[in-house]
Amino acid sequence: MRIGVPREIKPDEYRVALLPAGAAQLVRQRHEVWIESKAGAGSGITDDQYAQVGARIADDAAQVWQNSDMIVKVKEPQPSEWQFFRHNLRVMTYFHFAAERALAEACLESQLTAVAYETIRDAQGTLPCLTPMSEIAGKMSIQEGAKYLEKPMLGRGILLGGVTGVMPAHVVVLGAGVVGHNAARVAAGLGAQVTLMDVNLNRLRYLADVMPPNVTTLYSDQETIKWALGSADLVIGAVLIPGARAPRLVSRAELAHMQAGSVLVDVAIDQGGCFETSHPTTHQSPVYVVDDVVHYCVTNMPGAVGRTSTFALCNATIQYVSAVASIADPSALLNNPLVASGVNIMDGRVMNPAVAAALNDK
Repeated sequence: MRIGVPREIKPDEYRVALLPAGAAQLVRQRHEVWIESKAGAGSGITDDQYAQVGARIADDAAQVWQNSDMIVKVKEPQPSEWQFFRHNLRVMTYFHFAAERALAEACLESQLTAVAYETIRDAQGTLPCLTPMSEIAGKMSIQEGAKYLEKPMLGRGILLGGVTGVMPAHVVVLGAGVVGHNAARVAAGLGAQVTLMDVNLNRLRYLADVMPPNVTTLYSDQETIKWALGSADLVIGAVLIPGARAPRLVSRAELAHMQAGSVLVDVAIDQGGCFETSHPTTHQSPVYVVDDVVHYCVTNMPGAVGRTSTFALCNATIQYVSAVASIADPSALLNNPLVASGVNIMDGRVMNPAVAAALNDK
């Protein structure tokens, strides 16, 4: 199979979908691998490193898309790439269709096969391709939130960990999954007072045992969220329903409970966001203010740390890329337990129930 890796063109996206080690593995399996020139530059990987393991270097994106049976990307195809969609083309990336209806319609119309990293489940029911990016986004959410709490960045002028004789910041984390766990741990490590909220009591019991003493777990409902917002300096939106649109946990009216200059970081923005006032932003223009509350809603947070993210991503995804490439008949993907859960669209139909429900709700 001819496998193509185009350079990512989403603004400030520095990751690449395949490491030289992954290209070498696919070449050993007798696939033909095409890498767009400079696709790895943002992650510190040269064309020569790919060429040395047997990959071929393409001059431009069109050559990669048009000559490949399978495209491997990091972020969802951008509108300028939709012209290359066609029947029987396989595209493997983070699609986040619940928040990208126009992209879903383009994929359906072209009848390509869309395999989404974010819905692939392993035998334990976890999300192995999403987990490493969630770890990074969770840690970055505190890093970015702390920055935008600074007064020159429109925040309250709060040092996250406080200082002797002065209270630390209060960080509220909505969702105790991979993102929330990592956000809470980093915030606690910096000395903040953290409230970690979720609806899964078993998860909260576990985290109550392993988290530092400055992390308090709290069952999440509308009343407790409203209460927590009142004293929060930084709120992290970390909820996830795989494949589906993120639930709206905080309405615009509820922003009135928050202190002027407090900060919201919506890590769920890839799936539509969990704050009513959220809309996607970029690394070049990451924040905006609604009702005196700073909103940070960058849709590709891990892209800013491209080298770390690329290695973490590719370590997790290569076995799934290899599995998809090894199956000649696209319909057989649905019978392969390793990758079936990742098939979101095929032959003009939505195959993933959560994605279908999300698109039908719009």
